[in-house]
Amino acid sequence: MENTTEMEVPKPVLGRKVILAGNPNSGKSTLFNLLTGLKQKVGNYAGVTVEKKSGKCRLENGSHLEIIDLPGTYSLRPDALDEKLAAQILTQKDHPDHPEQVVYVADASNLKRSLFLFTQLKDLELPLVLVINMLDVAQKQGIDVDGQQLEDAFQVPVIMLNGRSGAGVSELKQILQKPAPEPITFVQEVNALPRQQSILKRYQKIAEAIAPAVQQQDRSKNSFTRRLDKILLHRVWGFAIFLTILFLIFQSVFSLSETPMDWIEQSLGWLADSLHSLLPEGPINTLLTSGIIPGLAGVLVFIPQIVILFFLLALLEDSGYMARVSFLMDRLLRKFGLNGRSVIPLISGMACAIPAIMSARSIGNWKERLITIIVTPLMSCSARLPVYTLLIALVIPNERLLGVIDLQGLVMMGLYLIGFVAAIGSAVVMKFLLKAREKSYFLMEMPHYRAPQWKDVTYTIFEKVRVFVWDAGKVIVAISIILWVLASYGPGNQMAQIEEQLAEVEAGGLELSEGEINDLNAKRLEASYIGHLGKFIEPSIAPLGYDWKIGIGLIASFAAREVFVGTMATIYSVGDEENTQSLKEQMQSDVYPGTNQPVYTLATGLSLLLFYAFAMQCMSTLAVVYRETQGWKWPVIQLVFMTALAYVSSWLVFQIFA
Repeated sequence: MENTTEMEVPKPVLGRKVILAGNPNSGKSTLFNLLTGLKQKVGNYAGVTVEKKSGKCRLENGSHLEIIDLPGTYSLRPDALDEKLAAQILTQKDHPDHPEQVVYVADASNLKRSLFLFTQLKDLELPLVLVINMLDVAQKQGIDVDGQQLEDAFQVPVIMLNGRSGAGVSELKQILQKPAPEPITFVQEVNALPRQQSILKRYQKIAEAIAPAVQQQDRSKNSFTRRLDKILLHRVWGFAIFLTILFLIFQSVFSLSETPMDWIEQSLGWLADSLHSLLPEGPINTLLTSGIIPGLAGVLVFIPQIVILFFLLALLEDSGYMARVSFLMDRLLRKFGLNGRSVIPLISGMACAIPAIMSARSIGNWKERLITIIVTPLMSCSARLPVYTLLIALVIPNERLLGVIDLQGLVMMGLYLIGFVAAIGSAVVMKFLLKAREKSYFLMEMPHYRAPQWKDVTYTIFEKVRVFVWDAGKVIVAISIILWVLASYGPGNQMAQIEEQLAEVEAGGLELSEGEINDLNAKRLEASYIGHLGKFIEPSIAPLGYDWKIGIGLIASFAAREVFVGTMATIYSVGDEENTQSLKEQMQSDVYPGTNQPVYTLATGLSLLLFYAFAMQCMSTLAVVYRETQGWKWPVIQLVFMTALAYVSSWLVFQIFA
């Protein structure tokens, strides 16, 4: 009776480590999100740049599990760095993340292939739970899977999971509450055979074991995937469709985000005005209303565009289309020293270069991997998006071509395409400079087309926006405070004299023209510490069409590109505390003192856009390149090359359009 009670009410398990393992595209991430919700954290494994996703899962008995989502791998003898790490965690008992239990996620539509790694883990005598996922895909192909038959065949608990509805998750949690069953080996004797023979023998044993559990009814139901692939992978139409999809993405980023961006901008403007009137006059008032809030506005106002961009990219990834893009681009990229797997880092670089560079570890060829790492930062990332948006709005008319095509969206797409052209052009140069005898092959499994998992898409957007706002926000708040101090104080008494003039004008009720007031504010900024810094570097950037204010923005944004917007917001707000215009309007009205010529002309705007498209302005990216290449040689080469490319390109475009 006592034993029965113990089985029915298991003892709470505190912090037990459970690994999610399986092949790529098997649905592990979906299950991870279902188990952990938003109680997740992302970091790197010690000593390597492989991402570690872990989270807390609460069980019905009140205990918690630590869930770790391993990189997908096909066997315990992989080649890629992330797959090697997954194999080490599973095979080495002294590894800090070696599991107490493994939840293995298998693809029901390709069960024989999926169970190869599963049976290897069984032979390691690891406690296993088998989760059969992708049941909806299997059913569309006429495949029926009997979970009880699989449980009898492999002597492990089997859960039939519906990732869309979450059916099966509660049953999995109940199993994880109980003590793990005693592991039983599968075909351990095949490991003594030569590798090729052992692989064939293992697949033969798997086929025999699953034969009673898997019924194939109608193979013609998979014809939809084949018909769609004939179009999307076509040598001509495939590229045309891909470019059209990119075009629609960038049109959407502009057209759909305009209204929510206005709401955010107006709300932050109202907040700054309210604080300015509520707080007593003094440094705290101006720091908040002219420093921190305008700096934060430079990040928060672009959240709608970040959400739209990541949402659309997540849809492409989750639907299975991104794998087709890799296959489609392999033939083209191989001519430039890359391969199809380079597409994933390059496209991921449109979101952020840091995880994109880390994803290049899946490229086995050293030369192609290094080239991919070096050229990926040329792809326009989300940190450039706020800068692009501001500058395009400044110098490109908000008009439509043929009544349909948004001109600003077209320019935005052009910037992304320029980044891609620069990346493959640089790859060609490196292809001839780097010498390697390795031969590379491109092998990639094509996942089935499927409707996106909306929960996964939501988690992805939430995490990306959180990282963008938090990481960029911390940097921008710190820089905004520093810039406010540097812009509010200056050496000598020149700045004090100008402030006295402004105070006399205000106290005496004198009326000055807007141009005269702007001149005084410009002189006040020039007399500050930040003005002296800007004036010091102005001769080196004047050939690009930049003034000293833009120079300050360039210096600040070498820490992170998106800081440029917050920097300009702080500078222009400090210059005129009573001015409640939006940043775009203030920059549009900025003129050179004495000439009344606008600072932001078409030539200057295009020059700045190219500078930010090409320059390496992200210290975090350089740090990741250092870790990936194990030295400072390539990060330094990358920094010098990209900065020189940005300077020369910006100079050329300014000379052409000036």
